[in-house]
Amino acid sequence: MNTTVRNRRWANLAVAGAMLVAVVAGAGGSASAAPLPAASAASAVAPAALPPLDREAVRKAVAGFPNAEINGALVRIAGDGRPFGASGGIGDRATGEAPDPEGRFRIGSMSKVFTATVVLQLAAEHRLDLDGTVQQYLPGLLPADFPPVRIGQLLNHTSGLPHGNSGAWGDGTAEWFVAHRFDSWTPEQIVATLAGQRMVFAPGTGQQYNGFNTFIAGLLIEKVTGHAYAHEVRHRIIQPLHLHDTTVPDRDDSRLARPAAHAYLTVRDADGTGHQVDVTEQSPWPWAEGGLISSAPDLDRFLTALFQGRLLPAAQQELLFTLPDVPNVDNPQCLPGQVSACMSMGLVRTEINGVTLWGKTGSRPGWTSGMFATRDLQRRMVYSFNPTSTRGADMRYVLRLANAVIPPAQ
Repeated sequence: MNTTVRNRRWANLAVAGAMLVAVVAGAGGSASAAPLPAASAASAVAPAALPPLDREAVRKAVAGFPNAEINGALVRIAGDGRPFGASGGIGDRATGEAPDPEGRFRIGSMSKVFTATVVLQLAAEHRLDLDGTVQQYLPGLLPADFPPVRIGQLLNHTSGLPHGNSGAWGDGTAEWFVAHRFDSWTPEQIVATLAGQRMVFAPGTGQQYNGFNTFIAGLLIEKVTGHAYAHEVRHRIIQPLHLHDTTVPDRDDSRLARPAAHAYLTVRDADGTGHQVDVTEQSPWPWAEGGLISSAPDLDRFLTALFQGRLLPAAQQELLFTLPDVPNVDNPQCLPGQVSACMSMGLVRTEINGVTLWGKTGSRPGWTSGMFATRDLQRRMVYSFNPTSTRGADMRYVLRLANAVIPPAQ
């Protein structure tokens, strides 16, 4: 397996979901500096009225588990009357209980939205400049031969940074992860693996999803504020919004209290058979990039506050819904065949059956999750599936759920 595929396997796992298809590739590019690209505000307004939610269709979409690919699933839908939650399958093999629709789970790359929000808040406070460079704020962090990378380019994934050569993602198999699930790495150790790598493209000339951008953004938060990343997220987001289930665990804290569902991976035995291993406890080393824990009610509350402008002033709020005017460079967050950027400074723009949604997917081994909403919050969705492999077999089930939440026009 080539270096790019190996190092992106875990970060991109189940990014495919209902709305996105994972494409793992890279391309060489010039290392010259470039300004932040011109950006276009994507209005992305939902239709005047969505059809009423078909709750029975949603229940059916999370039914039929467990099977060989999925142990269980949960979903929370809001924006159309009282919030509606449903779950199906098994959340705990020891008891046979179904997943708890209000329980906690590892949210993976949805953590990036929290990180981007804090960076945008710091920009609004004039404590950092989005046009300033990583080299300016964090001298010596990036290899000396890298071109200037602007802070805004980290947030909208137009930095062109390579994907490093860390062993933290292993070979992408369930067997490797089970053996190494308690291993931990510091953000500095992860970023240090960029040394000796080539830029994918010149900063500001394309968009490609890259978790290294968010590790650097987390380090930037700590440098600018003088506080730990976890402190800033708690102080700025978790406490003001009363997110009682949301935490930024220490990188050596593998616990997950009150899980919505236990996470199990199927590993192959020497004789070719398989058995499931409980991986609910695992290292949250992805940190600002993918280490947070939350729940569907908390994520719905966070997304609502974010879209309502309760966390950001108007100028920074608009950046959440503004796409850079650059080409998509094998960006696994974008829809199949999309040639232009699909990510803003914090969110992904996607479409389901003609309805535009903004949000983010996330995954950790044992979980595939997402949070999406129309910009007017008329329809909001948070989901979490528990796949038994690391190969993205959950995509068709998330697609089934998406079509139930926003059905095709009749």
